Amino acid sequence: MTWRRWPDWPAFRAAQPPAARCWFIEQGGAKGYHEVVYGPEDYLVFGRESAGLPSLLLLANRAEWLHIPMVNPVARSLNMSNWVSLVLFEALRQSGFRASDALATTGG
Repeated sequence: MTWRRWPDWPAFRAAQPPAARCWFIEQGGAKGYHEVVYGPEDYLVFGRESAGLPSLLLLANRAEWLHIPMVNPVARSLNMSNWVSLVLFEALRQSGFRASDALATTGG
């Protein structure tokens, strides 16, 4: 894994391959994280635990805005590490765990 930092959102998006999709995980999305098909070029985008993602970003990307179903409708979210684990596991499960196998063989 390579850590990179971009100066802003437009710079990040400009650097991505054409087939790359960003999935925005935040309360209020029309689809659940388990209702989409993830691809090898996709990115999972999570906001800060205290504030979530910016509403303008979510509104500009409604088709890619996903939620995690919650039992308690007044609860904002699970702990961030839990919801990242849920969504990442689903994306890896759909890929047949190819990404995790690659990390295991490279020591990543």
